[in-house]
Amino acid sequence: MSTNQTTCKNCEQPFDSDFSFCPNCGQKDKDELTLGVLFYNTITNYFSFDARFFKSFLPLLFMPGYIAKQFVEGKRLQYLHPAQMYLFVVVVFFFLFSFKANEQASEIDREIASAFESHQKKDSLSIKGKQVLKIINDSLDREEARDALKNTAIYTGMTKEQIDSLVDGENFNRDKYNFGLEGTELDSLIKINASDKDLYNAMGLKEGDGAFKKRLYGQALKFLKSKRGGSILQTFYDTIPIAMFIVLPLFALLLKLFYRKSGRYAHHLVFSFYFFAFIFTVFGLLVGINYITDIPDWIDTLIVFSIFFYLIIALKRFYQQGWFKSFFKGSLTTFLFIPIVSIVAVGVGFFAFMFY
Repeated sequence: MSTNQTTCKNCEQPFDSDFSFCPNCGQKDKDELTLGVLFYNTITNYFSFDARFFKSFLPLLFMPGYIAKQFVEGKRLQYLHPAQMYLFVVVVFFFLFSFKANEQASEIDREIASAFESHQKKDSLSIKGKQVLKIINDSLDREEARDALKNTAIYTGMTKEQIDSLVDGENFNRDKYNFGLEGTELDSLIKINASDKDLYNAMGLKEGDGAFKKRLYGQALKFLKSKRGGSILQTFYDTIPIAMFIVLPLFALLLKLFYRKSGRYAHHLVFSFYFFAFIFTVFGLLVGINYITDIPDWIDTLIVFSIFFYLIIALKRFYQQGWFKSFFKGSLTTFLFIPIVSIVAVGVGFFAFMFY
């Protein structure tokens, strides 16, 4: 055995120079930092992108519940860890979806701007129409007054010049043209660069209102000034991954409710991680394929509905129960889970509006 010693650059412990790896920390002795090494280390360290991923990917797609069952039974080095699998798939999905999200955000901005422009034109025509009617009515009132004064001139002694001066004068009708702004007051104030205080007053915000209401009005005013809703949608999409850390454990909790005697909560969580990894894999494939060619809507719908049948098969394999129980419990889980997703979606939407 060689007696030459070298020092590990990572842990600074001496070891035999014949060793390719440090026996203390496991770092490779002579590992030149190249782009290839840097890229490989990034992928392997953060996503464990190695043989386990490929061993896990195909069973995840085509063998529902199989790798979750194998992982719970102790075969944990053959397959990618459920949390790592889930995180990797989610990152890839949202990377692909980000391009579509940007397109949707831009489209929403255009539609909102168009809707505001159309609304303003409609209001403008409405106001102009009311002005014309007001002028017509005012003209009729003046002529009626002129005729009445002429008919009574014999008693009042007013001359034609005096009647014309009175009827045509500015003080004939003291009622102001009260068009308000008829729904356009706030837009008009924004156009003349009115202060935020005046804008809030027009919106109905009072000085004594609480911080929450002030924040709500502030975000609403921000939207009215920019007339852009794409940033709200973008914030909504950006918040979904965070919201999934609430949704996914709740799904596992539902499974624990229906399968109380089938292991600990951690077992149901393993199943949930792999199941949601499958869902995001399917969505990612749909997004990717739709970039290449448009898939008919009925195929998209069929693929989405196939997720339910995947769940039934996965439940049967993982929990080792019959088809009827698996279908019944899978249906109840789905039925109860949809309202949870809806509530969380509303919460995420409100969060997106408040913090976009």
